[in-house]
Amino acid sequence: MSRYQFIQDCTEPWPVQVLCRLLAVSTAGYYQWRQRPAAVPAPWLSAAQQAFTRHAARYGTRRLRAELRAEGHVVGRYALRSWLHRAGLRALSTRPQRPRTTVADPAAVVAENRLLGQPAPTAPNQVWVGDITYLPLVGGRWCYLATWRDACSRRVVGWHLAAQMPTELVLHALEQALTLRQPAPGLIIHADRGSQYTSAACRARIDRAKAVPSFSRPGNPYDNAQAEAGWSTLKTELLPPGTAFASLEEARLEVAYYLDTYFNLDRRHSALGYRSPHQFEQDLKSTLP
Repeated sequence: MSRYQFIQDCTEPWPVQVLCRLLAVSTAGYYQWRQRPAAVPAPWLSAAQQAFTRHAARYGTRRLRAELRAEGHVVGRYALRSWLHRAGLRALSTRPQRPRTTVADPAAVVAENRLLGQPAPTAPNQVWVGDITYLPLVGGRWCYLATWRDACSRRVVGWHLAAQMPTELVLHALEQALTLRQPAPGLIIHADRGSQYTSAACRARIDRAKAVPSFSRPGNPYDNAQAEAGWSTLKTELLPPGTAFASLEEARLEVAYYLDTYFNLDRRHSALGYRSPHQFEQDLKSTLP
């Protein structure tokens, strides 16, 4: 509260001159402050509150700015940061996770990393990347999530959740992706050297799809960085710190909504110019002849 505001609130029992003298401000300055027009709230404040609430505190200043600018509000990150601080709001922040979901089969014959030295894909369904992570269940149990992501649009094109992580986990997710996307021959399907991906069943399904297998180099986690990059964000935005899903069924429902509805259709990605994967793909289609 400013000193002028304090004086205004206390003028009922005390004279203005006395209050101004006690607070070391001029009487003329106080009256000039009184004559100023009331501050009008910035038009973006209401929109910022709605966006922050709609995205369940998942958006920080960068994505909030992109969201507001898409709605026609011009606002900078500094103003948004100050507003969040004044309002006592804080966006979710990712926390490190170190799951061990990759167990390589030393006897497996795998393909080379076909992404090395190649330019980034320029259209969907040129490169898919796959990985597995774990999600906590109550009672110290775990469930496992396998996804395939489009390397161009970042869209999750297929996923599957189960209580264990056999080869079928990644095969179900791959089958979903192939059915929904119907990629042309030549698609590169990339993963790490986990036994689920190097299995004969997985290799056979990739061959039947007329796709090209690609695998990370041994002991090089950076080769599959894009597939792994979203796990920390997903866990932070799905589960508050220290919480777990009540059951496998609840985990499936929450993951289905998050990936199919929120992540793919609505969530803005910095790598896509702060567009959602769906919007990014639509924009690409509109540029095609």
